[in-house]
Amino acid sequence: MAHPFLHFCTITRHRHLVMRHCFKAGIGWQGLFHDLSKYSPTEFLPGAKYYQGTRSPNEKEREENGYSQAWLHHKGRNRHHFEYWNDLNPKTKLYEPVKMPLRYVKEMFCDRLAASKIYKGKDYNNRESLEYFRRGNARAKMHPETADLLEKWLTILSEQGETAAFQEIKKTKEY
Repeated sequence: MAHPFLHFCTITRHRHLVMRHCFKAGIGWQGLFHDLSKYSPTEFLPGAKYYQGTRSPNEKEREENGYSQAWLHHKGRNRHHFEYWNDLNPKTKLYEPVKMPLRYVKEMFCDRLAASKIYKGKDYNNRESLEYFRRGNARAKMHPETADLLEKWLTILSEQGETAAFQEIKKTKEY
């Protein structure tokens, strides 16, 4: 059964939380435009159809169809996803991860933190985002320097809290 209203509320709460985090990270303007593609029919309709409230609807769509059309659309339009940053290496002739620009790594941190808070709800704690990162295989698919930086910030979040993590993010000017 589709849940367009619940899906709309979830993606809007997520967007607003990412925006607040982006202002804390020093990229407020960028946060204002975060995930606008989620409101497009290509992403919104499957999101409503596969809505569960405790995880991304893309996971359920992927389970049913073997892929997620919404995710393929989303990752190709939103530069804060490491999957966007794969390109053909002219030397090896293979698609490989590219080092992400710093401002998108900052937004990726904000996105992951907000997603953990939204999906975990009252069970959220500062370790969630780091544990999710380490459970998955994202590191293997990211440029090593991008993965190292993201993990560094997630570790600070886990061990020292949000204030310390955002202070570190704001002072990071290059990597």
